[in-house]
Amino acid sequence: MSFRKAISLACGIAGGSAVLVCAAVTADNHGYFGERCRFRRTLAAVYAAQPAAWPTTNGWDNNWDKREPSSMVNGKRKESAGDSGSLDVENNKPKATRHIFLIRHSQYNLKGDGDKERVLTPLGREQAEFTGQRLEALGLKYDVLIHSSMTRATETANIISKYLPGVELVSCDLLREGAPIEPVPPVTHWKPEAVQYHEDGARIEAAFRRYIHRADPKQKEDSYEIIVCHANVIRYFVCRALQFPPEGWLRMGLNNGSITWLTIRPSGRVALRALGDSGFMPPDKLTRT
Repeated sequence: MSFRKAISLACGIAGGSAVLVCAAVTADNHGYFGERCRFRRTLAAVYAAQPAAWPTTNGWDNNWDKREPSSMVNGKRKESAGDSGSLDVENNKPKATRHIFLIRHSQYNLKGDGDKERVLTPLGREQAEFTGQRLEALGLKYDVLIHSSMTRATETANIISKYLPGVELVSCDLLREGAPIEPVPPVTHWKPEAVQYHEDGARIEAAFRRYIHRADPKQKEDSYEIIVCHANVIRYFVCRALQFPPEGWLRMGLNNGSITWLTIRPSGRVALRALGDSGFMPPDKLTRT
């Protein structure tokens, strides 16, 4: 085999399957390429550059929200019920898709003394107006508007609600800002005490379990729900919903008033349709504080 052909084959292998590389190495070991062929060294270099292993299993946990239909039926009852057990599983299958819009609050007064004084700035109020207009323009039938009980999130939700008449407003303490889990890699500009991660983490995880899951089997139509809360909460939710390492939450940045859109299918599959979308705002109105 000519050296030129060997290089061509090696380059083809490098851009293709690792299986072919292994097969070629095996053939070379049996002497099919000749003792003095320079292809051996070329092939060895290509083989060394391949990933050590390719994932062969699906790591997705189908029962991540503990609502997988078969898990909703008592095991002993299902075993003794026979065909009726299969019917129970069928009856517990979700049929609707949930669309969850996670809205980060608008810009607020960082110098406020305590939560009550950390109200929206004039720019923050403008941002909330833009967000409300965007949600209205989507033309969706929203079911509920849930918001953190902190002042900046409450004010943002109230402004948005002007554009969504008839949508119920619900306040929730679980959605308050906090430190969900120690970030990896660590950062130097923000280092909460370990006890804050311990306390906030449990609360924010409880919020995730309450709001981020597949539809109830009784739900017949797709739902569109809005949650106005905080950057740390949203970033943690996204990592958990996509089954990414939650410690990576701080690697994402979200503008004030931005929209993050999660879709949860009846099968439990989750899709991130938008992350921190703020393209509906003029560039001079964008902030991330």
